[in-house]
Amino acid sequence: MTERDTTHFGFEKLKVEEKAGRVREVFDSVATRYDLMNDLMSLGIHRLWKRIASELAGIRRGHRVLDLASGTGDLASRFAGLTGPEGLVVMTDINAAMLEQGRARMIDEGLIGNIDYVQVNAEAIPFPDNYFDCVTIGFGLRNVTDKQQALNEMQRVLKPGGRALILEFSQPRGAPLKAAYDLYSFRLLPLIGKVVANDADSYRYLAESIRMHPDQETLKEMMVQAGLERCDYHNLTRGIVAVHRGFKL
Repeated sequence: MTERDTTHFGFEKLKVEEKAGRVREVFDSVATRYDLMNDLMSLGIHRLWKRIASELAGIRRGHRVLDLASGTGDLASRFAGLTGPEGLVVMTDINAAMLEQGRARMIDEGLIGNIDYVQVNAEAIPFPDNYFDCVTIGFGLRNVTDKQQALNEMQRVLKPGGRALILEFSQPRGAPLKAAYDLYSFRLLPLIGKVVANDADSYRYLAESIRMHPDQETLKEMMVQAGLERCDYHNLTRGIVAVHRGFKL
């Protein structure tokens, strides 16, 4: 088995064709406790990260927005309010259980009329070229098998003048913070997952997948390679999370 035939699932190496199924199993397991775990893991700071990301997305009334790896819809719900009834938010996830959780939440919040739901693999987006004003992916790119292909697809479906936005865990700045973050990620996070979601392994994978994700500069270079321009990134919480942004000109 060659390097081109393998990929990472956290620290584990496996065949490329196996990763999507393994990721699906993780999110099938955590779907019903996903929002609670997000609040516990980040002490609620994830809400601030998503608010900043939504501001950087530059979404206006009437825009057509594609939200990849929507999960339970934290970003999509914000975007639905920004686009207004004349706009459209397409809420997607590769995992049917997560997408159903998100759909139920949107209905509960009364967000209907300008949201569509589609099960989508970010590596093969089923929409035409130059279709969306904005394409976003929040805390999902690290789970994609071929990240460069996903970035290529995001660029393809953007309209000229549109922007791509990636919100993702990244590499914290400073040795003391890195040490504390490692202790939290590999010791406390699986323990919280075991107690709250009865699933330590999925949250161990979460910590490992963050470490295997490209750092800030590497991801920026990948966006440029995909054909996006004026690419930049904004470190949040000293680089624990970063928002990357690029434009199709």
